[in-house]
Amino acid sequence: MSSEVNSQPTGSLTKGSLPKVNKARLKWACRRGMLELDVLFIPFVDEAYDDLTTKDQYIFERLLTEQDPDLFAWFMGHKDCEDSELNTMVQFILNRVKV
Repeated sequence: MSSEVNSQPTGSLTKGSLPKVNKARLKWACRRGMLELDVLFIPFVDEAYDDLTTKDQYIFERLLTEQDPDLFAWFMGHKDCEDSELNTMVQFILNRVKV
């Protein structure tokens, strides 16, 4: 089964059309148990999430379902994420922080 299928929206949502309730839920999901992740995710949602394509928004939401130790390892460069879509999102978030 392709990860492409899992990341597709179920409706005809377009960029920026997710309901505010979803955005509030998403911000809550960004609150992790590790400060290092919180300082990456929360500003990303506030500043960049709305500019992502619908597909990338779903990839980001899928990223948030991963376990904190894995996320920490990926973002700190201790381990590479084997999922290419998630790895691309990790790199995108890291590149935003460096700019």
